[in-house]
Amino acid sequence: MSDQSSGSDTAAARDQKPDAVLHADIVPMVWFSCALAALAGLLFGMDIGVISGALPFIKQDFHVSTAMEGWIVSSMMVGAALGALMAGGISQRFGRRKALLYSSLLFFVGALVAVIAPNTTVLVIARILLGLAVGVASFTAPLYLSEVAPERIRGTTISFYQLMVTIGILAAFVSNLAFSYVESWRWMFGVLMIPAFMLFLGVLMVPTSPRWLAARDRFDEAREVLQRLRSSQAEVDYEMKEIQESVESESQSRGWDMFKENPNFRRSVMLGICLQLVQQFTGMNAIMYFAPQIFQLSGFEGTAAQLWSTVVTGLINVLATFIAIGFIDRLGRKPILYAGFTIMATSMAVLALILGIGPSTTFLQYTAMGALLIFVAGFAMSAGPLIWTLCAEIQPLHGRDFGISASTVSNWVGNFAVGQFFPVMIAGIGGTATFGILAGLNAVFIVLTFMLIPETKGISLESIEKKLMSGKALRNIGS
Repeated sequence: MSDQSSGSDTAAARDQKPDAVLHADIVPMVWFSCALAALAGLLFGMDIGVISGALPFIKQDFHVSTAMEGWIVSSMMVGAALGALMAGGISQRFGRRKALLYSSLLFFVGALVAVIAPNTTVLVIARILLGLAVGVASFTAPLYLSEVAPERIRGTTISFYQLMVTIGILAAFVSNLAFSYVESWRWMFGVLMIPAFMLFLGVLMVPTSPRWLAARDRFDEAREVLQRLRSSQAEVDYEMKEIQESVESESQSRGWDMFKENPNFRRSVMLGICLQLVQQFTGMNAIMYFAPQIFQLSGFEGTAAQLWSTVVTGLINVLATFIAIGFIDRLGRKPILYAGFTIMATSMAVLALILGIGPSTTFLQYTAMGALLIFVAGFAMSAGPLIWTLCAEIQPLHGRDFGISASTVSNWVGNFAVGQFFPVMIAGIGGTATFGILAGLNAVFIVLTFMLIPETKGISLESIEKKLMSGKALRNIGS
């Protein structure tokens, strides 16, 4: 089926919706629930950002080897992969809300263990605990947001989660800079306990996902929740009808059984895995984890100068995410991804070229820094928020926990590979070759976006599911 006919199907479907649904107001409870769920992103971001500032002082205190340095960074990703693997079962059995509560408790405990760690072994254990929390949160928060937000703002709310990730990274960079003057990496980790406690209290006040309730045949409760989240009875009735049709039309097999039995579900799972690996191999998290070392390669000497540079990086990361929030539900997912991958490929190529020449002058040093910041902006406006949005949108209801769990695990496996091998690549083949490879990968991702990724702007989750299960090409399951 062509994109044009798919678009016609979508337009026809939208025309059938009552005006009360198409133009309904967004009730405050939706924004409140989304804001509190997105707070998980703040912790996610802080956990990513804290290690870049803490690592130089950890190395100084514990005299760690290069191999142990890689483990201190990447152990969090091991925990995150395990957390994401468990999150599907936790979320399916206990609900999205309780999964977020468990995540906040793990964050608090992991941060506390890091603060009191007497050696690198205990610190690695703390990082694994923090990773478990991140894995559960990174799975559950986008899923919860996709299920409570109306379709017309779904992309915006999930992008808001990514905004909180970037704010968390910036907050960690600022905290790192502040505590660097007293050389206290323990306080850098201790700060994580504050938002963990806030998340726990906040999630106690948000409603359960109506789609999770419906998937467990608790339709009356699902309707009650929707009446708190939607502005009119017509909107509640319409959405409940779509949800019930989705539940009734699917086989009751779930998870792994559904993956084995249904080839269309396998396609959505594999697309989710592909999307998360794409996000990791843009190179963004490598830059965040090892930002001080990268600025050192670019000619900026001294811990203070490097940490100030990471604060600027974090600020750009936050500001550029507002581009995604402002345009994801206006322009759509694919145009923003095209722009983002183009920006990232070009900026990495420029950085590789400068490192090859040698940043021997002030002009070249600041050009290298500019290329790095432009890369960060390209990621923050595109692949950062949009990949999480798409992964939360493309999975059918009964397979959603399994599908998103699989894609989130792949994110953290890719993240682990980047954290473990990026410093080895820098040391082995040099910055020029490493960033040249990243430039090439981002160019390839432009082609993958065209070939595989659907446009899901303004399409209900149930409509995406129907097209997927009818066998339409992946790039056509949206509009």
